Amino acid sequence: MSINPFLVLILPFVVLGFLAQMWVRSSFAKWSRVGTMRGLTGAEVAATVLRDAGLSGVAIEPARGHALSDHYDPRTRTLRLSGPVYSGRSVAAAAVAAHEAGHAIQHAQRYAPLVLRNAAVPLAISADKVVGLLVMVGFMLMWMGAKAPALFLAAGIIYGVAVFFALITLPVEFNASRRAMAALTDSGVVVMQEQAGVRSVLAAAASTYVVAALMSVANMLFYLALARE
Repeated sequence: MSINPFLVLILPFVVLGFLAQMWVRSSFAKWSRVGTMRGLTGAEVAATVLRDAGLSGVAIEPARGHALSDHYDPRTRTLRLSGPVYSGRSVAAAAVAAHEAGHAIQHAQRYAPLVLRNAAVPLAISADKVVGLLVMVGFMLMWMGAKAPALFLAAGIIYGVAVFFALITLPVEFNASRRAMAALTDSGVVVMQEQAGVRSVLAAAASTYVVAALMSVANMLFYLALARE
């Protein structure tokens, strides 16, 4: 009896991804209820981190998206913080704001992994579209009783671009979190009793990128496994 490669390679990481998202949401919710002694908003925290790094010219704007949609846009040098982070005065808001400010500092300093990731974005988008087409045609042929090993082999090889993008994202995110932790403690934005909360929020967020990287590797192996069916 053959074992379904989907169940072996993909399903475990789908479950892990769900658990990581639950951890992020629960950690953010928990530490959103704990205010910092300094009482700075997320926007003020980001401004403090950027100022202490000697970085100017970065705009800080409220984002229209939902909570945890915070991001740094290198094209416009803009930090966009979700409502709970931009105006929040919690430990969670400080952690997320400082992390995104860390990305702005990486961009200004031309941090090598970030440069590589930004360069890989167009390739990753194009590869994803091509792989999607190849896999769709491959499954259609399988449904009609034919085999399409060449299509799945090509999909697996091309998907390597997405794997590279996911893997190079890890040092970018870990470094931004280290910068955030150091900046928050060195500036006194968070006191010792609040540091555990910052670490919890940053660690939970980092777990989603780890799972995403593992999932991308699993996807590539899944396509390669289909090529051998």
